[in-house]
Amino acid sequence: MKKLLCLIISIMMLIGLVGCGQSKDNTQANGENAAQSDGGEKKVIVMGTNAEFPPFEYREGDEVLGFDVEIAKKVAEKLGMELQIEDMMFDGLIPALQAGKIDFIAAGMSVTEERKQNVDFSNGYYEASQVIIVTKDNDTIKGPEDLKNKKIGVQLGTTGDTEAQNIEGAEVVQFNAGFAAIMDLQNGKVDAVVLDSEPAKNFAAQNDQIKILDVELTQEEYAIAVKKGNTELVDAINSVLEEMKNSGEYDELVKKYFTAE
Repeated sequence: MKKLLCLIISIMMLIGLVGCGQSKDNTQANGENAAQSDGGEKKVIVMGTNAEFPPFEYREGDEVLGFDVEIAKKVAEKLGMELQIEDMMFDGLIPALQAGKIDFIAAGMSVTEERKQNVDFSNGYYEASQVIIVTKDNDTIKGPEDLKNKKIGVQLGTTGDTEAQNIEGAEVVQFNAGFAAIMDLQNGKVDAVVLDSEPAKNFAAQNDQIKILDVELTQEEYAIAVKKGNTELVDAINSVLEEMKNSGEYDELVKKYFTAE
């Protein structure tokens, strides 16, 4: 009887311990979910970018800075949220947005009809163009017509990439970052680079071995991209852009990032 009683007590204690463990696990899980949702109110808004595109976005140490970042901070401030920046490859930005890994894209992204099928855009905030970069001693490439059958460096997934693909006989070499294309240009591995105008100016200002041709391949407009159907966020971004332009803050940013000293 004593042995039987001890066995029953042991089984009861074991059941009690298992029950307590399950209760603790459930409590922890519920607590974590509550912390993440915070009552359903999101506290962090995530900007996706490619910090290889100065002066719109670039790295200084571990920090991502730039023209787009300052606009994004204003958007987060208006929404009462903390801005989090996710730095990734440019061609991965739209898939990340569609998958819900980021909330919006601010990456010097040009508005195109193809992209409009996958994202919604804010109002445009900067006019841009695609330009041709060659070495300073190159006197054979003077315009788009001279790019036929040439080896052209581009940043993967950009409109420069798209434009170069349409040049007759061209061999297009895709890079994850603009500076990598410039390095191959200097080393004679490509004949020219097609890149957005402002980053091109930035690279040319720091490198006396390259030059930008006067002719422009395209005229484009940058805008901020959000997930299809997120009209509330589009409206908030448009409101911030309008407020910044009306207050003169936008002009100050242009002067800060694009006016040569």
